[in-house]
Amino acid sequence: MTDLSVIIVSYNTKDLLLECLTSVFGSSSGISCDVHVVDNGSMDGSADAVAQGFPNVRLIRNPDNRGFARACNQGLREAQGKYLLLLNSDAKIKSEALRELIAFMDRTPDAGAAGGQLIREDGSLQNSFDNFPDLCTELMNKSLLKLLFPKRYPGKHLKFSGPVPVESLIGACMMVRREAMEAVGMLDEGYFFFLEETDWCLRMNDLGWKIYFLPHVRILHLQGMSAARDISSARIEFYRSRYRFFGLHRSFMSRLMLRAGLFLNLCIETFYSLMVSLISGFAYRKEVSRLRVRLKLLAWHLLGCPNHWGLRGKAKTETEKMVQGRP
Repeated sequence: MTDLSVIIVSYNTKDLLLECLTSVFGSSSGISCDVHVVDNGSMDGSADAVAQGFPNVRLIRNPDNRGFARACNQGLREAQGKYLLLLNSDAKIKSEALRELIAFMDRTPDAGAAGGQLIREDGSLQNSFDNFPDLCTELMNKSLLKLLFPKRYPGKHLKFSGPVPVESLIGACMMVRREAMEAVGMLDEGYFFFLEETDWCLRMNDLGWKIYFLPHVRILHLQGMSAARDISSARIEFYRSRYRFFGLHRSFMSRLMLRAGLFLNLCIETFYSLMVSLISGFAYRKEVSRLRVRLKLLAWHLLGCPNHWGLRGKAKTETEKMVQGRP
């Protein structure tokens, strides 16, 4: 068994992926490590570039986009490490981050998972941990909740003197103990993108494992690169993931209130964007873009949340086009 297995899911992020791998190998000196890249049918040459530039990486080439959870599980099944690191292809490991995470896990036997502080290129902080979704987090302003109730809803600007237990981690760089994974099972493949790591943390928490945030461990993260190409499809997938999380972990009444509340909020936001766009003569491009996304989300809800919309539907359509295009 190696010390660490790194699992990276890639989808059309070739240059970022190569930089990510360079950072992993540059920071893993002295650590026995196996690295797995699961390519979700990228069309930008990602898989070939990995095979050529990093022949020691264990590469899985999927013919299509199978989503984050399913692809991660493919890598987890082949992983040999005592610890398992889920790492986004748009993340870069800082020099001592891997050693610090492993050392913390070694001395903290109740830690099911641990993660560090995600930062942007300019050094500013990103959200690196979060609360489990509830009606307050999903229907109210999160920034306001963090301002009014910082102990219940801690945010990225709180000062921590050392590692602290949190409810869940952002999965861009998340180290998991093998025993915890074996106890709770792998990621839920019912999630295509978004909240799969939150669901995982909740299942660990339910079995007594703790989730820790290490503020002194820094990881560079170019947030949202994979989802940014199709914002409306990504937003649909985010709504779908929230509905799945509540369906699995919240009461029937909470599920009803979530759907009603999110739909009402969406109607209000769409009306606002429409009014601003009309008054400005559709000159305010940012608001017009928001209007397009919100109208598509509204249509998705009104049509009963069809499965073929969103990122998973887009992935299926791309696969069908590839198949039809073969000679």
